[in-house]
Amino acid sequence: MGSNNIETIRALNHFDAQVPHWFLSPWFPQMTKPDIYRHSQNLENDCLYAVHEKMIQMNLSWVNYLLENAALLKAFCYWNLAIFLQKKNPNVPDIPNKIIKLALRPSLTNQRTGFWNIVFEECGSLKCIYTEELLTKENFAVEHFIPYNFVSHNLMWNLVPADKSFNCKKSDKLPSMSKHFDAFFSLQQIAIGIVRDKQPRNKFLEDYLTLFSDIGEINQLDDSFTKERFRKRIEPLISIASNNGFEFLK
Repeated sequence: MGSNNIETIRALNHFDAQVPHWFLSPWFPQMTKPDIYRHSQNLENDCLYAVHEKMIQMNLSWVNYLLENAALLKAFCYWNLAIFLQKKNPNVPDIPNKIIKLALRPSLTNQRTGFWNIVFEECGSLKCIYTEELLTKENFAVEHFIPYNFVSHNLMWNLVPADKSFNCKKSDKLPSMSKHFDAFFSLQQIAIGIVRDKQPRNKFLEDYLTLFSDIGEINQLDDSFTKERFRKRIEPLISIASNNGFEFLK
């Protein structure tokens, strides 16, 4: 196999046991692994490739098909990989966007100008939930409460204004529910109320429909119930993110 490393040999043995002959099995139904390998070496049944002792040989008759349909085949593989991973990791959100990350993260400019600026115009200033520094419309950053690299989305219920310098420091760290959640919820509650009153059809209010069945519920439920609804959404995600290696703020 060209390696004396035990882990490498183990990985290659796993690959050899699972991948090459299983992929060829439609061309050689009901055959055992040694038979599939043997028959493939002559490219019988016009199989996609041949498995030799030290190499895999492509069947050239498939080259044009693979080139012409590369995008479709890649999408098919990613789709099935996403289904498999989601089934095995039901508590991890947005697995497809974790498999294929955008080269650049989407800008939060629209969330800033179309939502949080409306809140600042009404309030004048707000306290950063992490540093308690006063923030104004001119000096805040839009921050993911649960890190973007875990949730892979920019939904408004996970975004809050924060001290610019602290936002850089926080990076992919997880907030503390005991230290930061109450302030986070209060800021969200204030923001929803202001934006709903000022712009009832603001498109960013739709982001909250993953938490509430009707935006009208925000003004109809008492504080403890709405806070509990937020907590039930946020707390499990933070626990799962922690179990996946994300560190907490210190």
